Amino acid sequence: MNAPSADGPGQGVSVGFGARLHPWTRYVALGDSFTEGVGDPEPRSPGGLRGWADRVAEELSAGHEDFAYANLAVRSRLLPQILDEQVAPALALRPDLITLNAGGNDLIFHRSDPDKLAERMDAAVGLLGSTGATIVLFVGPDWGATPVLGRVRSKLAIFNENLRTIAGRHDAVVADLWALRELTHPLMWDPDRLHFSPLGQHTIAIMVLETLNVPHTLEPMSPKELPPRSWREAKADDIVWAREYLVPWALRRLTARIPAEEPHAKRPVAGPVFGAPMPPGTSIGNDPRD
Repeated sequence: MNAPSADGPGQGVSVGFGARLHPWTRYVALGDSFTEGVGDPEPRSPGGLRGWADRVAEELSAGHEDFAYANLAVRSRLLPQILDEQVAPALALRPDLITLNAGGNDLIFHRSDPDKLAERMDAAVGLLGSTGATIVLFVGPDWGATPVLGRVRSKLAIFNENLRTIAGRHDAVVADLWALRELTHPLMWDPDRLHFSPLGQHTIAIMVLETLNVPHTLEPMSPKELPPRSWREAKADDIVWAREYLVPWALRRLTARIPAEEPHAKRPVAGPVFGAPMPPGTSIGNDPRD
């Protein structure tokens, strides 16, 4: 399903302060560290990370009280793992908007065949698209200026063209990171040179929203801060955080018998973008980059 036109009645039209009309009520993000938000730390966000997907969800939720968001992305996952572990849970959440990014880790660290990766992606996009949800696929950024990543530039270009073909076949939307030339600036990247900085994540969020024809409040080169919470919201979040993170961590420390947890999705359940249902921060003792 293509992105709604900003010119059509009730689609992509701004209504009132802070509210944007769009057709989506439930957004689910799939992928790896790129979608999880590594490189964009935010202690108040689930998992201690924000990222472009959270920033997009924040804008989409404005003026939509029933809007729900889940982020199933897990760092370091390869394309087959993302499809095997995240597609079924995503379908169970019954989203009407899905973003899917996968394949970068396969190309960089495993020198995978871009054509074989595309075959797996094609089947998954067909399954996701059969639900009638709007599917957004990401064409990878141009790594030509990066010494290490530049070595797989040709493979990425092939994979990107395959993704464009897949998008055309399944009527998906293409979010074009390759054409986003702002990403060539060093300030867009985290010091590790593998992930995007808060500015980079903000820039990508703008591109995604504009690709979807959704008016927004994000300004270029000015990453938007999370809105302040009320005392009641903060107190509720503290209770959830203590239950979900502090108590289990204390028990692990006391018993010293529970092994370190595998990385997991930071927002596995679709819920409000802000509020108590989304516990803030990350598990104590876990570095978001691990």
